[in-house]
Amino acid sequence: MKLITFDEGRVGRLELEEETVIELDVPSTREYFERGGQVSETGERLRLADVKLRAPIRPKKFFHTAGNFVAHHEELEAVNWSHPVHKGIVFFQNVDAIIGPDDPIVYPSQLTNEMDYELELAVVIGKSGKFFGADEAEDYIAGFTVFNDISARDIQRREMESGVFSFSKGIDTFCPIGPWIVTADELPDYQNLAMELRVNGEVRQTGNTAEMRVTIPQLIAYHSPQTYSAGDLLTTGTVSGVAAIQKNPFDFYLQPGDVVEAEVKGVGVLRNPIISWEDAYGEPAPAKADF
Repeated sequence: MKLITFDEGRVGRLELEEETVIELDVPSTREYFERGGQVSETGERLRLADVKLRAPIRPKKFFHTAGNFVAHHEELEAVNWSHPVHKGIVFFQNVDAIIGPDDPIVYPSQLTNEMDYELELAVVIGKSGKFFGADEAEDYIAGFTVFNDISARDIQRREMESGVFSFSKGIDTFCPIGPWIVTADELPDYQNLAMELRVNGEVRQTGNTAEMRVTIPQLIAYHSPQTYSAGDLLTTGTVSGVAAIQKNPFDFYLQPGDVVEAEVKGVGVLRNPIISWEDAYGEPAPAKADF
């Protein structure tokens, strides 16, 4: 099943082949999972072309994993970070930075000129729980969506001087997810999914979920002491090919006018344009607050 959020907070089941949306009688996808999927239909059916897709879920908590793919980890070792990025390192993402498919990512020129992309698979946690092992973790997997971890590398470089990073990835609009949630029953082989990110049609990142150093069940179990709620998200790390590791990274960093397509086979394609602050808000970017 493909679950969507559309228009102004409506929830539906997407019949993609028929391009039809079947509305569900629930106010959010998070509540859908809180109810264990026991949700009825409203009887409303709409054409996909007539609805506006939104971010498929607004989680209570967003667990963010770094350094988990073998090839990307090897790339990071070539970057002059002040601290190493260990496998499975986690931090919390800013849920207010979430945007959906085709929503613009706003380029905050007053903050960064090194905007990078990171294609990731995100796991939707289906029920509450804590303190369990990897052998129980699959019971908590409700579905999957695509995540593009937009990162301000110049800010991240400064954050890494203290060995942590968060601000660089949590700026407003830096957290696109979507285009929908594919439920776990449709992806039994989730540890073998091809991944590809394109900028203006040019392939920048490729990989496969089989290349994770820490598997999805291991990740879910590892972070269970932090307590899961139904509808939480956990990302699994990015694949090789980010702009920051290129010989001339400024030839690869995102710019206003670019269009990014983040794809995980079997899940979907998340597309977002990059726009300037002026185009987004109709005025020049405000001065940077600093200290």
